[in-house]
Amino acid sequence: MHIEAAEFARRRKNLMAHMGRGSIAIIPTAPARLRNRDSEFPYRPDSDFYYLTGFPEPEAVAVLMPGRKQGEYVLFCRVNDPVAEIWNGRRAGMEGAKARYGADEAYPIEELDSLMPRLMERRERVFYAVGQQGEFDQRVIAWVNELRKRARAGVHAPAEFVALDHHLHEMRLFKSKAEARAMRHAGNVAALAHVKAMRACRPGMMEYQVEAELLHVFRQHGCVPSYNPIVGGGANSCILHYNENNMTLNDGDLLLIDAGAEFDYYASDITRTFPVNGKFSKEQKAIYELVLAAQHAAIAQIRPGRHWNQAHEAAVEVLTRGLVKLGLLKGRLKSLIKDGAYRKFYMHRTGHWLGMDVHDVGDYKTGDQWRKLEPGMVLTVEPGLYISAGSRGVAKKWWNIGVRIEDDVLVTTNGCKVLTDAVPKTVREIEAIMANG
Repeated sequence: MHIEAAEFARRRKNLMAHMGRGSIAIIPTAPARLRNRDSEFPYRPDSDFYYLTGFPEPEAVAVLMPGRKQGEYVLFCRVNDPVAEIWNGRRAGMEGAKARYGADEAYPIEELDSLMPRLMERRERVFYAVGQQGEFDQRVIAWVNELRKRARAGVHAPAEFVALDHHLHEMRLFKSKAEARAMRHAGNVAALAHVKAMRACRPGMMEYQVEAELLHVFRQHGCVPSYNPIVGGGANSCILHYNENNMTLNDGDLLLIDAGAEFDYYASDITRTFPVNGKFSKEQKAIYELVLAAQHAAIAQIRPGRHWNQAHEAAVEVLTRGLVKLGLLKGRLKSLIKDGAYRKFYMHRTGHWLGMDVHDVGDYKTGDQWRKLEPGMVLTVEPGLYISAGSRGVAKKWWNIGVRIEDDVLVTTNGCKVLTDAVPKTVREIEAIMANG
């Protein structure tokens, strides 16, 4: 199920075809990050770097040079070091970089500063993502300046810097079959975790105990969280990016869980909301079914040729109409939508691109126009309503009802496919699961 080496090679070839001869691309991976003193966060490579290389180690830089006779793909990485590997794990080394990861040439990362000016010499254009790693930016500038200082000796420095991001991110926006399979698997694992959380939830539990159920399922199936899980009960369900996850779950409250699994560096992103005691109250059910109807309306808009914002527009119309019917908004539907009256209860958009990053790369507009959906794109659909305690003009019976329902959707040739449909989301299904937990 993992992405094969041939696919990484195709990606590099695609990017180099766009770059053209006479150019060079420099792609560093992410640095390791300290959590506290000598303890590091679990390492994850930069998504752009990994997309092109499949190389999972820190302290690495990929260099692509279309048309170079000695080899178009050069990888700088850590050397094999038996002592260091005893302490911190195995390294691919120079030979592994070539044999396992497809590099034409591999050099020690310690030689980067001495060799890069030589590789850049006589290249007209440098493709590089300026501004993402400030310290590395300075090194790239230093290499160019070193070549410029030697101009009188006939040394030719690159004359143009080109943003690497745009074309590379357009490539990442369209998922291959292998990428879609990885995302489906990530979605299935996250679905198992959400169902387990529903079955485990009881009044009196702590939010972090439910979070532990999610993490247990992720790790059981070879995944890690794709972001810090949100497990918010009661009033916390109305905090969009809540992640303290340290409060008691009370009888009569809703629990909103926003949690996704990452598999082979591809993310899922799922939100479900359910009653802590297993039974929706009348008001909770009304809000929940309104959000679900909005999600259905939004998903119905996802197909090739529809533009990005149509799903959001459909959700907003359903939510606004429903809020009027419930008495939470007053006025004419068109005017309420035009004035954004719904934003009192629905303050975010209906989705985002999804891929290697949870909020994945890719433009949402082409020029001033929303871009049209095409097969291979993956996006989330996540309408919600959040009615905080003390909301002006809102009866107390609605307070602390926060509902979001989120799924991951792949655009297909004739419509769309929900990659996370293994998680139940009707009131009847949720109450049945919790009754039999």
